[in-house]
Amino acid sequence: MKNTLRQVKRATNWALSRIAAVLLIGMAALVVYQVFTRYVLGSPSAFTEELVRYFLIWTGFIAAAYAFGSRQHMALLFVRDRFPGVSRKVVMVFTDLLILLFALLVITIGGARLALSARLELSALLGISRGLVYAVAPLSGAFIVLIQLINIWEDAAGVELLNDEKEEVR
Repeated sequence: MKNTLRQVKRATNWALSRIAAVLLIGMAALVVYQVFTRYVLGSPSAFTEELVRYFLIWTGFIAAAYAFGSRQHMALLFVRDRFPGVSRKVVMVFTDLLILLFALLVITIGGARLALSARLELSALLGISRGLVYAVAPLSGAFIVLIQLINIWEDAAGVELLNDEKEEVR
């Protein structure tokens, strides 16, 4: 089970980091193109601003899911570290459960409802469905739910599955 969870977490982190990187590279290329068309050609490209905005939304959600997978999200460690032994484990699992519930109810279910309700609305310049833009919420929510289930197992078992990767990077 430990190896399976490690592989799932590693694959998820790998995919999320690559998706975020592609989105960031796309944003940078679009901004460079926007600057080029505005200042060199004297005729700014209209679609790039909207597309960069959508890429930024997607990057934020995908990077948030990655942050939970790599456990590099913001955390109030000084609160958790005040608890000894078993109490600390309980606090960590409780925190992970709260994040899991938020990701499931708000990001995944709420995001899916938002994306479905906006599917017939079209963006101003690109003419694409806003539901497509908002679809990143349930997608990243599903990743966060999966990752949080693994994080809960890690905290309850007292094991860090990807600890070996952190040591290799350093």
